[in-house]
Amino acid sequence: MQSQSIRLEFLWWLLTGLAAALILLPIAIYTKNYPFWVSNVLFIITFLTFTRYLFLLPVTFFAHFQVFKVVLMFLCIPIFVFSIRELNNFQIFVDNNDTEALIGLLPYKTMNAMREYVYNEFLLFGVGSLVATVILPFRLVISVWRSRNTGKA
Repeated sequence: MQSQSIRLEFLWWLLTGLAAALILLPIAIYTKNYPFWVSNVLFIITFLTFTRYLFLLPVTFFAHFQVFKVVLMFLCIPIFVFSIRELNNFQIFVDNNDTEALIGLLPYKTMNAMREYVYNEFLLFGVGSLVATVILPFRLVISVWRSRNTGKA
Protein backbone atom coordinates (compact mmCIF):
# COMPACT_ATOMS: atom_id res chain seq x y z
CA MET A 1 0.00 0.00 0.00
CA GLN A 2 2.84 2.41 0.85
CA SER A 3 4.59 1.87 -2.49
CA GLN A 4 1.30 2.57 -4.27
CA SER A 5 0.96 5.85 -2.33
CA ILE A 6 4.51 6.84 -3.29
CA ARG A 7 3.81 6.07 -6.96
CA LEU A 8 0.61 8.08 -6.80
CA GLU A 9 2.46 11.01 -5.20
CA PHE A 10 5.09 10.84 -7.94
CA LEU A 11 2.35 10.87 -10.57
CA TRP A 12 0.76 13.91 -8.91
CA TRP A 13 4.10 15.72 -8.94
CA LEU A 14 4.50 14.92 -12.65
CA LEU A 15 0.99 16.26 -13.34
CA THR A 16 1.75 19.37 -11.30
CA GLY A 17 4.93 19.97 -13.28
CA LEU A 18 3.06 19.47 -16.54
CA ALA A 19 0.31 21.86 -15.44
CA ALA A 20 2.89 24.47 -14.43
CA ALA A 21 4.64 24.13 -17.78
CA LEU A 22 1.38 24.50 -19.71
CA ILE A 23 0.27 27.49 -17.64
CA LEU A 24 3.61 29.25 -18.11
CA LEU A 25 3.99 28.34 -21.79
CA PRO A 26 2.35 31.54 -23.13
CA ILE A 27 4.60 33.63 -20.90
CA ALA A 28 7.66 31.75 -22.16
CA ILE A 29 6.60 32.20 -25.78
CA TYR A 30 5.61 35.87 -25.73
CA THR A 31 7.84 37.50 -23.13
CA LYS A 32 11.50 38.31 -22.81
CA ASN A 33 13.21 38.85 -19.46
CA TYR A 34 10.13 38.01 -17.38
CA PRO A 35 11.36 38.82 -13.85
CA PHE A 36 8.98 36.61 -11.85
CA TRP A 37 9.70 33.08 -13.10
CA VAL A 38 10.74 31.59 -9.77
CA SER A 39 7.89 33.02 -7.74
CA ASN A 40 5.38 32.16 -10.47
CA VAL A 41 6.49 28.53 -10.63
CA LEU A 42 6.49 28.25 -6.84
CA PHE A 43 3.01 29.76 -6.64
CA ILE A 44 1.62 27.24 -9.10
CA ILE A 45 3.30 24.29 -7.39
CA THR A 46 2.27 25.47 -3.93
CA PHE A 47 -1.31 26.10 -4.94
CA LEU A 48 -1.80 22.79 -6.74
CA THR A 49 0.05 20.69 -4.16
CA PHE A 50 -1.41 22.24 -1.03
CA THR A 51 -4.93 22.19 -2.46
CA ARG A 52 -4.46 18.52 -3.25
CA TYR A 53 -3.27 17.89 0.29
CA LEU A 54 -6.31 19.71 1.66
CA PHE A 55 -8.71 17.36 -0.07
CA LEU A 56 -6.74 14.15 -0.55
CA LEU A 57 -4.61 13.97 2.61
CA PRO A 58 -5.71 10.43 3.61
CA VAL A 59 -4.38 8.98 0.34
CA THR A 60 -0.99 10.71 0.41
CA PHE A 61 2.19 8.82 1.22
CA PHE A 62 2.59 10.73 4.50
CA ALA A 63 -0.97 10.18 5.74
CA HIS A 64 0.32 8.24 8.76
CA PHE A 65 3.60 10.12 9.31
CA GLN A 66 2.70 12.58 12.04
CA VAL A 67 6.16 14.14 12.26
CA PHE A 68 6.06 15.05 8.57
CA LYS A 69 2.65 16.69 9.05
CA VAL A 70 3.95 18.78 11.94
CA VAL A 71 7.01 19.83 9.91
CA LEU A 72 4.74 20.76 6.99
CA MET A 73 2.58 22.81 9.36
CA PHE A 74 5.56 24.89 10.40
CA LEU A 75 6.87 25.12 6.82
CA CYS A 76 3.66 26.93 5.92
CA ILE A 77 4.86 29.99 7.86
CA PRO A 78 7.91 30.82 5.68
CA ILE A 79 5.96 29.86 2.56
CA PHE A 80 3.24 32.33 3.56
CA VAL A 81 5.78 35.09 4.22
CA PHE A 82 7.52 34.40 0.89
CA SER A 83 4.19 34.50 -0.93
CA ILE A 84 3.19 37.81 0.62
CA ARG A 85 6.57 39.31 -0.23
CA GLU A 86 6.51 38.12 -3.84
CA LEU A 87 2.93 39.28 -4.40
CA ASN A 88 3.92 42.67 -3.02
CA ASN A 89 7.02 42.82 -5.25
CA PHE A 90 4.91 41.94 -8.28
CA GLN A 91 2.31 44.59 -7.50
CA ILE A 92 4.98 47.25 -6.91
CA PHE A 93 6.66 46.29 -10.19
CA VAL A 94 3.38 46.50 -12.11
CA ASP A 95 2.48 49.84 -10.49
CA ASN A 96 5.86 51.44 -11.18
CA ASN A 97 6.62 50.11 -14.67
CA ASP A 98 5.04 49.96 -18.09
CA THR A 99 3.66 46.83 -19.64
CA GLU A 100 6.76 46.65 -21.82
CA ALA A 101 8.92 46.19 -18.74
CA LEU A 102 6.91 43.11 -17.81
CA ILE A 103 6.31 41.45 -21.17
CA GLY A 104 8.30 43.40 -23.75
CA LEU A 105 7.21 45.01 -26.99
CA LEU A 106 4.51 43.11 -28.83
CA PRO A 107 1.73 43.97 -31.27
CA TYR A 108 -1.05 45.90 -29.53
CA LYS A 109 -3.66 43.11 -29.32
CA THR A 110 -1.10 40.54 -28.24
CA MET A 111 0.39 42.90 -25.67
CA ASN A 112 -2.99 43.60 -24.07
CA ALA A 113 -3.90 39.92 -24.02
CA MET A 114 -0.54 38.95 -22.52
CA ARG A 115 -0.68 41.74 -19.94
CA GLU A 116 -4.10 40.48 -18.81
CA TYR A 117 -2.94 36.86 -18.83
CA VAL A 118 0.26 37.48 -16.88
CA TYR A 119 -1.43 39.70 -14.30
CA ASN A 120 -4.44 37.44 -13.75
CA GLU A 121 -2.43 34.22 -13.75
CA PHE A 122 0.09 35.56 -11.25
CA LEU A 123 -2.60 36.88 -8.92
CA LEU A 124 -4.74 33.73 -9.20
CA PHE A 125 -1.95 31.38 -8.21
CA GLY A 126 -0.36 33.84 -5.77
CA VAL A 127 -3.54 34.43 -3.81
CA GLY A 128 -4.56 30.79 -4.20
CA SER A 129 -1.28 29.65 -2.71
CA LEU A 130 -1.73 32.11 0.16
CA VAL A 131 -5.20 30.77 0.92
CA ALA A 132 -4.05 27.14 0.68
CA THR A 133 -1.04 27.91 2.89
CA VAL A 134 -3.30 29.41 5.55
CA ILE A 135 -5.85 26.57 5.48
CA LEU A 136 -3.46 23.60 5.22
CA PRO A 137 -2.05 23.81 8.79
CA PHE A 138 -5.58 23.58 10.20
CA ARG A 139 -6.24 20.51 8.06
CA LEU A 140 -2.97 18.97 9.24
CA VAL A 141 -3.79 19.69 12.90
CA ILE A 142 -7.15 17.96 12.45
CA SER A 143 -5.43 15.00 10.81
CA VAL A 144 -2.85 14.69 13.59
CA TRP A 145 -5.57 14.99 16.21
CA ARG A 146 -7.68 12.30 14.53
CA SER A 147 -4.68 10.03 14.24
CA ARG A 148 -3.76 10.42 17.92
CA ASN A 149 -7.32 10.02 19.19
CA THR A 150 -9.03 7.65 16.77
CA GLY A 151 -6.24 6.03 14.78
CA LYS A 152 -7.55 7.41 11.46
CA ALA A 153 -5.70 9.84 9.19
